[in-house]
Parts: sequence; C-alpha cells; structure tokens
Amino acid sequence: MAKQKTRKSAAKRFKLSKSGKLFHRSSNLRHLRANKSKRQLRDLKKLKQVFGRYEKKLKKMLAIR
Repeated sequence: MAKQKTRKSAAKRFKLSKSGKLFHRSSNLRHLRANKSKRQLRDLKKLKQVFGRYEKKLKKMLAIR
C-alpha cells in the first residue's frame, strides 16, 4: 500500500503540539481592528485548539496516525 500524502493546504494552517493536540490561528484579525477591544485582539492572537471529529479528520489529512 502506498504512503499517505500530506495535504499541504492543511499543513500550512494547522500546527501539531508535542502532546498531539492540533491548533489553528483565530479569524477576525486581518482588518477592522480599530472596532475591536484590546482584550479581544489579545485573545485572538492566541492559538485555538481543534476538537472532536474535525480533529480526527485533520490528523488524517496531515498523515498523522
């Protein structure tokens, strides 16, 4: 059986931690930032964890077993 290829589009958008958790960047940080509070902007800079069924699908896309 052939090796599973990594989906490069997913590899660029998601990061895997050492413990095996998947993280992604927050949306709403590109423009119209003046309307958002400093607190909201700080929270949006943090990485968000991917959960559930979506995490399993992404790990498959990233060729992680």
